[in-house]
Amino acid sequence: MMKYEAGGRGRIRLGPPGFESTMIQLSGAGKRFGHKLLFENCDWLITPKERAGLVGANGTGKSTLLKIIGGMEPLDYGTITFMKGITQGYLPQDGLTLSGRTIFDECMSVFAGLHEMEREMESLHEAIAKLDPESEEYAAAADRLHHIDTEFRNRDGYAREAQVGTVLDGLGFRKEDWTRRTEHFSGGWQMRIALAKLLLEKPNMLLLDEPTNHLDLEARNWLEQYLANYPYAYVLISHDRYFLDVTVNKTVEIWNKQIHFYSGNYDSYLRQKTERRSQLEAAYRNQRERIEQLEAFINRFRYQATKARQVQSRIKELEKIERIEIPPEEHTIHFSFPQPKPSGRIVAEFKDVSKSYGDKLVFSGASFIIERGDRIALVGVNGAGKSTLIKLLAGVEPLTSGSYTLGHNALPDYFAQDQYKELDPNARLIDDLGRASRSATTTELRTLLGCFLFSDDEVFKKIGVLSGGERNRYALAKILLAPSNFLLLDEPTNHLDMRAKDVLLEALKKYSGTVVFVSHDRYFIDNLATRIFEIEDGHVHDYAGNYEDYLWRKQGGQAPAAAAQSAAPAAAAPPVAEGNKKRANPMKVKKLQDRLREVERQVASLESEIARHEAELAEFKTVEETLRLTELVAARRGELESRVAEWEELSAELEAIA
Repeated sequence: MMKYEAGGRGRIRLGPPGFESTMIQLSGAGKRFGHKLLFENCDWLITPKERAGLVGANGTGKSTLLKIIGGMEPLDYGTITFMKGITQGYLPQDGLTLSGRTIFDECMSVFAGLHEMEREMESLHEAIAKLDPESEEYAAAADRLHHIDTEFRNRDGYAREAQVGTVLDGLGFRKEDWTRRTEHFSGGWQMRIALAKLLLEKPNMLLLDEPTNHLDLEARNWLEQYLANYPYAYVLISHDRYFLDVTVNKTVEIWNKQIHFYSGNYDSYLRQKTERRSQLEAAYRNQRERIEQLEAFINRFRYQATKARQVQSRIKELEKIERIEIPPEEHTIHFSFPQPKPSGRIVAEFKDVSKSYGDKLVFSGASFIIERGDRIALVGVNGAGKSTLIKLLAGVEPLTSGSYTLGHNALPDYFAQDQYKELDPNARLIDDLGRASRSATTTELRTLLGCFLFSDDEVFKKIGVLSGGERNRYALAKILLAPSNFLLLDEPTNHLDMRAKDVLLEALKKYSGTVVFVSHDRYFIDNLATRIFEIEDGHVHDYAGNYEDYLWRKQGGQAPAAAAQSAAPAAAAPPVAEGNKKRANPMKVKKLQDRLREVERQVASLESEIARHEAELAEFKTVEETLRLTELVAARRGELESRVAEWEELSAELEAIA
């Protein structure tokens, strides 16, 4: 075991014997960023089966804590202890570039140890062929070959190529891409290659900082399943609520310069956090009442000799009370965007539209009608043509063939992935936003900017000094300050944290116009979309409902709506055969399971209470007490019947979808 210093005050050391149930231990850990304290007094035992999600507002230190766990950042206070033999793999948010090899060869490079073993086995085979079977050298070589071959098989050495193919396919790489050199891919695809390598390496501690940033929905769905079967520990950061809900069973929040732990996924964390605060506030109120009682007694009898002993006793009790503090309330931001002038019932219509770039056909024969109030999500693998379709609707790209008719009074407003290029780099945020809406007050402008993570003096920054992500956030805020009645949004959720996504989601749900959008955030799509346009194999398919409904129909449910028709309101789903059930939404299943457990607890509690009161009724005391207990038992029986009925409904619903 070894110990060595880190950062002068913090320490890093290897764990002692008997430490096997813990991979990493943080004790009294603290970290500063310049003069700003990120967190302190952090104690965290990370186990070999950890499935943890790191959450917190931007700037609280999530990425820093992840790097500390990975041994890439020192602590300023406390110690971090690593189990001997730990292997770690870390994926940053961006910035990784690879070159010099094909994608397939780059991924195969993670198996360098297996390559060495394979070469040694080949060498041993050659040696054995030349040695006398009766010699000691032959026996030693055969024994060594058996040992290496066993280890090689245990590490799936003979399935290396298949493993690489599975991961590359899952992350969205086409087979024809496997032989392309890595330097020919953009930054987002470079990050996918880096993620593929990490997943193939299978470190026993996987650290992922926003792994879904560069993934489309299909690749994200695949990664969810991969992590569900991952044999070792992982800690990840994500602003995708659905992704957290289906991948983690512990949520670690950095808030108020402290680390707080919650069992369960993100949805469970939100409930527990609300419950914890309610309990803390109740304890605070009770303590304040007791303190006020003690102080009132002391002040009243301080100068009476006959009460001196009681006064001193209460003074000592008052001094021993450890005062409960209520942390400052986290501000919940609500912002309502101005409602646009209504368009006609038909907002846009495509008839037999095709789009090509040279010899490359993006899609053909696209026919559909978009009606007022539709909220349409465009889905499909990267490169399928989602951004192209939204550009055609915005009029910034010409059709190759077919016709596009914009409806009466329909006014499209387009938000591109690189919308920031249209901004004035010399303008200050608050001034530029004010010019876009002369009716908004400074307070309203600051509130809007705060929703999109620009607070305090940041509102006076010039647009030119912002990063690409910051400028895109601002461009989105500017469009939504005075929206048109036909919003076309290409990746509006990029660069937003959960709070900003929630503000955007709630505002768009209340928006009376029509929205067509591209997003890779499953929660955002599920809660906003009323229709799904899937672009696949050169065709546009129209599905009624949200993303969950779309997945169900893809897996054997109702067929997509006719391409040339506007989607009608989704009808009740027909019965589904046992072998063709709707794919269960893990979030919905989890909520039903949690509620079922809570109802079971309530049923047990009511049954126990009824039995207790019936036992009391067996012993007559007074007529009044008998009447009271009889009424109480009747009321509890009514509650029990209601809970049992709810239990039966929940059980049936779970059985139908699980």
